[in-house]
This record gives sequence, C-alpha cells and structure tokens, in this order.
Amino acid sequence: MVTMSKPIWQFQYSVETDASRPFAWRHWTNIANWKDPPVEFELDGPFAPSSKLTSRVPGQEPWHSVIREVHAETAASIEMLLAEAVLRFDWRFDELSGGGTRITQRLTLGGENAAAYAEQVAIFEKTVPEGMKKLATVLAQAEADSRHAGSAG
Repeated sequence: MVTMSKPIWQFQYSVETDASRPFAWRHWTNIANWKDPPVEFELDGPFAPSSKLTSRVPGQEPWHSVIREVHAETAASIEMLLAEAVLRFDWRFDELSGGGTRITQRLTLGGENAAAYAEQVAIFEKTVPEGMKKLATVLAQAEADSRHAGSAG
C-alpha cells in the first residue's frame, strides 16, 4: 500500500448549505445520489471503511478508490489508488450555529510517484468548487422536498 507521508499537492474548498448535517450526510453517503455525468460511481458494499469505490468515465479505464475512514455524520476519507501514489479526498460536515451545514473537501496527493500526477490532479482546483456548489444546492433542495413530501401526507 502506498503511504501518504508528505503531500506534494493539496487543495481545500468549503461550501455552506441550508440542509441539516444529518440529512446532508445521509444523502451524500448514498452513492446513488452521486450524479456527475458522464462519470458513474459504484460502491461494493456499505459506505464504510474498506469498501471499494469505482468511478467510470466513458472511454477511460476505471478509477479505483477505497473508503479509509468514516466518522458518522461528520467526516470521511476516500483514497484513489494510483501507480505508487494516492489522491486522498477528506470530507468534513460541520453543523452551522444558525442551522445548515458547512461541507469541506480537502484533496491531497502524495506517494513516491505523486509528481507524475500533479499536473493531472490540478484540474480539481477548477472542478471541485463548481461540484461542491452544485452539491450544496442539491442537498438543500432534497431536504426541502423531503420535508414537503412528509407534510403532504
């Protein structure tokens, strides 16, 4: 296994959503909710440590990741396994005092061969903010919809 002693690249971004932390966590940890066309995601078990996550992009080899840590409703770490390198995604879900949730994603690239991937992963500095803003909107809308559906019956 490749270890991440000293990252050679890192990037962090946070968004806030009106969704409560428990709802945001439940929604995010359900892989069926991961909508990022054309990428498709598959999890080989529960959202728990050691479960394997596969990301498929048409025309490319699948990317394989492993869930390393899960702290219910607050944090998770996923490591994408590269050739002698690791791209780690650390997610935090913090409850805001006025309600809602701050979601932070921190990406780090390390390992013996990390330099070979540095230019490639730099694209995340552009795509992560866009994706997280979309996630914040989706979470708020999904929770509002679930509240509305619950009161309609």
